[in-house]
Amino acid sequence: MALTSNPHLSSGAPAHAPVDVVIMAAGKGTRMRSKIPKVLQRLAGRPLLQHVVETAADLQARHVVVITGHSAMEVEAACADFTGAGAGFALNFVRQVPQLGTGHAVQQAAPVLPDDGVVVVLSGDVPLTQSDTLFHLIQACGGNKLALLTLEQSNPAGYGRIVRDAGGAVQAIVEHKDASEAQRAITEIYSGIMAVPAAQLKTWLARLDNKNAQGEYYLTDVVKFAVADGVAVVGHKISDPVQVAGVNSPVQLAELERAYQLQQAHRLMDEGVRLADPARIDVRGDLLCAHDVSIDVNCVFSGQVSLGEGVSIGANCVIANCVIEAGAVIHPFTHIDGESLGVTVGAGALIGPFARLRPGAKLGAEVHIGNFVEVKNSTLAAGAKANHLAYLGDATVGERVNYGAGSITANYDGANKHRTVIEADVHVGSNCVLVAPVTIGAGGTIGGGSTITKSTEAGALSVARGKQVSIANWSRPAKKPKA
Repeated sequence: MALTSNPHLSSGAPAHAPVDVVIMAAGKGTRMRSKIPKVLQRLAGRPLLQHVVETAADLQARHVVVITGHSAMEVEAACADFTGAGAGFALNFVRQVPQLGTGHAVQQAAPVLPDDGVVVVLSGDVPLTQSDTLFHLIQACGGNKLALLTLEQSNPAGYGRIVRDAGGAVQAIVEHKDASEAQRAITEIYSGIMAVPAAQLKTWLARLDNKNAQGEYYLTDVVKFAVADGVAVVGHKISDPVQVAGVNSPVQLAELERAYQLQQAHRLMDEGVRLADPARIDVRGDLLCAHDVSIDVNCVFSGQVSLGEGVSIGANCVIANCVIEAGAVIHPFTHIDGESLGVTVGAGALIGPFARLRPGAKLGAEVHIGNFVEVKNSTLAAGAKANHLAYLGDATVGERVNYGAGSITANYDGANKHRTVIEADVHVGSNCVLVAPVTIGAGGTIGGGSTITKSTEAGALSVARGKQVSIANWSRPAKKPKA
């Protein structure tokens, strides 16, 4: 799967040393209560880890090193799959077994990190850090300082505290379990994200020990080593807690999902989209909208979706991988999914309610697809209509065709698919079966209830059904009286 663009991507990366990104993704995530590794839990339709890798791509990273541990093979396979060949960076995996703390994790990555880069350390379960924020963090590092991403937190319990001297310079990060009462009163916390020159990071990692309350190797201890070595430590403080929020439970995952979707809703409204309720939309891919698009409640958009000017989407629609052109109306409860083939809905088309467009459906201008009509791998030219209870599969439908209620193309013979061609201005009556391969000639009419197995001439009326028989004064069988 190709990496998607980040809506917060700035105009370009600042001039700095090459960026190498380390992503910690070794944890088990016990509180998720799931067989799926924590970093592969989904937010907005994509694994948490994928969001972080996409952010690394936005940073124009040279290398991305993913530290795995729990379910390492599954995580590595998934990461390689969604990264793809066109990622633009070298992808490496290192394993942390056993897991002995954040410092121990990054120690595993140190051997594959070039000395000339700036290392950005991220977490695979912190999915919503904006690339702009990280650009500023890298600028603060400047290639020769240790830069920490920090946040003011009204309730900082559980977080490492940023300890500054009287002049405001960062002196240390103290983990909550090791902090004194005075230190626990500090409300500036460390987010877990840093930017640091690789060569110096390696020397500090080599000096870590586990003499602390948890018996772990803390990555945060590099701060005191930097101070001791005379390297400036700077904090880049942000005010948005969503950017540094991690996922440790289903509740936290759901909270971040809502936060992300609200961000997407505000982005769309800033672009001029009319949302009936910004709290009731789900964007699980890339949704591009032209002017004067309106979207009713409870709609889900996945994959790549493009909505043209003046498109109207009714309530409770599920739409994926399609292009909907200007002025089209998608009535409520419509399901569209183009998968890899895509779906195109032409300008001014009317779709639904309760319609289904499957991969390869290509609808021209002013096409009408009504309730309980399914279209798959079929092309409908301008003005064609299938308004009720019908199926069009592997069909080519001409202009102004009227396709009757209850009619189907029988496109599958049990082994192979075959195509049906319905030429322009054909009228297909209700409850017809068109057995492919077959061509219905232009301007022809198919009588209701017909099963058509042979191609028809242009302009012909074709009827293929059993002769009607009526028996006068016929009596139904009567039930025998009970004994």
